[in-house]
Amino acid sequence: MRFIDSLPKLLVVRRLHAVRGFPLIMILSAYLAYAGSMPTAIANEFFRDNANTHEFESEEPRSNRETPLVKAIAKARPSVVNLRGKKLVSQTANRDAKTSRQVNGMGTGIVLDPRGYILTNHHVVENVNRIEVTLADGTTTVGTLLAVDRATDLAIIKINTNRELTVMPLGSSTDLMLGESVAAIGNAYGYEHTVTRGIISELGRTVQVSDEQVYYNLIQTDAAINPGNSGGPLLNMDGDMIGINVAMRVGAQGIAFAIPVNDAIEVAADLMRKINQNKLDSGVKVKTIYRNHKPILEVEAVDPESSAAQSGLKPGDQISAINSMPCFRRVDFERCLIDCREGETLNVELCRNSTPLQFALSAKPVKVGEGDIVWSALGIKLRRVERPGYERLHPEYRYGLQVDEVRANSQADSEGIRLGDIIVIMDRFQTESIENVQYILNQPNVANGNPFEFYIFRGSESLKGTLRMSTHAELISDRVLRR
Repeated sequence: MRFIDSLPKLLVVRRLHAVRGFPLIMILSAYLAYAGSMPTAIANEFFRDNANTHEFESEEPRSNRETPLVKAIAKARPSVVNLRGKKLVSQTANRDAKTSRQVNGMGTGIVLDPRGYILTNHHVVENVNRIEVTLADGTTTVGTLLAVDRATDLAIIKINTNRELTVMPLGSSTDLMLGESVAAIGNAYGYEHTVTRGIISELGRTVQVSDEQVYYNLIQTDAAINPGNSGGPLLNMDGDMIGINVAMRVGAQGIAFAIPVNDAIEVAADLMRKINQNKLDSGVKVKTIYRNHKPILEVEAVDPESSAAQSGLKPGDQISAINSMPCFRRVDFERCLIDCREGETLNVELCRNSTPLQFALSAKPVKVGEGDIVWSALGIKLRRVERPGYERLHPEYRYGLQVDEVRANSQADSEGIRLGDIIVIMDRFQTESIENVQYILNQPNVANGNPFEFYIFRGSESLKGTLRMSTHAELISDRVLRR
């Protein structure tokens, strides 16, 4: 009886393995014999206890399924959005004519700010009239294109939301390793939030996808990147974004590319600054530096006439928070200014020579002069010229505006406007002075973002292009400059 009485405990612990040299079949026989000889109440209690034990055992494999990849996807997925829309693409009908057709576009984006600012690829939203945005919970809304950078193929769109969105956790691209496991999330072929995995195959790739578009310093991965993945995150196994998926090699297997996160977020900071540039000026110029692969927000310069200088802010100070919002990168600094109002106090927490300090600064309206409006709205500096060499070909134009400077990566730059070009018409009006351009930019059809044409003279050539200006004075180009 003593042996039989202790047998069930051995069975539970050893899980039906041989005990003390007994063959397994003998143990099973003894087990069945014991169970058959038990009173009903005792037998029921025994089997209930044994069932609970097996229920506990079944949970062990489930915990093993929660791999680093599963945790990484769960962490990042709420910050991924799917983008859809219809766009017009040009196609050559015959040797002399081009036509346009409408196609369904799709892509992916990441939440950059909880108030609805989303970072994606410019080619995803280019020429899309209605950008449909689907959040991770299935909510669908419409996005507005605010700012673009054609050179890097990045753009920021904005959606209206009545709740705070989950911001994508950012990693660093300074410590990436060849062979490191990565994962991608995206709207692949319209299948929302598709997850693929792979490794980092190489770093620092240069990829030319067209005559107009060249990407530099890309991450190469063998994670499956399909049409619709563009603008989505490439993740490490900590669930942090290390890149933005941008391209795949057509006809190849396992060759895809992503923009490193450090590069992408610097461009995002430039775009956010464009959105803020016509609102308020903080008087502070900041930069992102990396120490031990960790980002640090450092003051680069201070306007001596700003409240920042008056409060004691100095170059080299390292900002850790503004109004209790953590700041690690330049994009965080620009995000803090989005809803800032004139005269509002910003409480800045920083570190100077390892000493924590606090300062208060207030933003002031941007000083806009006569030429500054054109510079901020169009990205060009103009001066009036008389009879600038084209009077024989076009005697009807006595004056024009010569382009003396083009802001790098501005829409005028992307549109192909060059130094020395003479602008003679904008939106059906002749441009004989800066005041003419200011008048045109203030017209409702232009100020509200509708397309407008412009004409220029370049040597003996006359060229025209079409532009569209957003409400934030960021120029969105509809098509490249053409003859």
